[in-house]
Amino acid sequence: MQREISAIFGKKKVGLRETSRSVTPFGGLSVFSEFLNRIGYREQVSKQMPVSLNSPNAIDPSETFTAFLMAVVVGARRYAQTSLLRADRTLHALLGIERFPTDGTIRNLFKRFTQGMVVRMYEGLWAWLVERLPQRSEGYSLDLDSTVFERYGEQEGVKKGYNPRKPGRGSHHPLLAVLGEAYFVLHGWLRSGNCSSSRGVVEFLKEALVKLPGLDWIRVVRADSGFFDQELFGYLETLGLRYIVVARMTKWLKREAAQVQEWRALDEAYSVGEFRLQLFEWDRARRFVVVRERLRDEKRSPGRSPQDMLGSCS
Repeated sequence: MQREISAIFGKKKVGLRETSRSVTPFGGLSVFSEFLNRIGYREQVSKQMPVSLNSPNAIDPSETFTAFLMAVVVGARRYAQTSLLRADRTLHALLGIERFPTDGTIRNLFKRFTQGMVVRMYEGLWAWLVERLPQRSEGYSLDLDSTVFERYGEQEGVKKGYNPRKPGRGSHHPLLAVLGEAYFVLHGWLRSGNCSSSRGVVEFLKEALVKLPGLDWIRVVRADSGFFDQELFGYLETLGLRYIVVARMTKWLKREAAQVQEWRALDEAYSVGEFRLQLFEWDRARRFVVVRERLRDEKRSPGRSPQDMLGSCS
């Protein structure tokens, strides 16, 4: 196999072929590099880059940013680990970078960023990516989710909170909005580790929806039980957006679910029922859908009901 691909920076072409000896451990990046070329990555990053350097010896900030991106793709988690790519001349040719930046150069580039510069670059690149999304006649599913990243050190915003992998360890608790069918992260907030899943979710959702051309791009909003919140439901209902949120299974909800009499079979194992209920401090009753699963006889524990129920609110 032999083919030529264009370097990201510059006009040179790089020959890609199999050899009897190893030339680079990062040959897989050739696919990613060609993808970036096809979508016009270099032009967009150069256009949105807020930092400019006047020194004739300075490396183009867009090239430094790209070197950092590639290091992250191959698994770097610290600035020092970007040095793993500095000796790989084949990769440099693939990127079209004559001088690969040191970890200090990469760190100094990001030190030049102010909060306003971060927002301007982020918003410009995100608008470009959203324009590339194909519009679906039925719309996208917007998934709200949060995750926990444990931290080591004195990073800003690190607090102790819910951390299932490292209990008691300081962490961040990011909030994400993802377009499910496109596997596209539409928006994200980096929050302190002591935040609950739903904290600030309405303001976050307002920012996320502004990034889309219109609400008709969203067919449904989905979230887990961490977002089972009256404020969120009220906001979505105001916008006329449908939603599916996993219910927090309190004793009250379990009792109501156990009283459901009418079930519609989906197959041999699953059936669904529903009821309406207004919980304490809610301004209205809402619909709950209950999924019932018939457990296999060999897995049924003694004294347990042959049906297992899960709840969701919409």
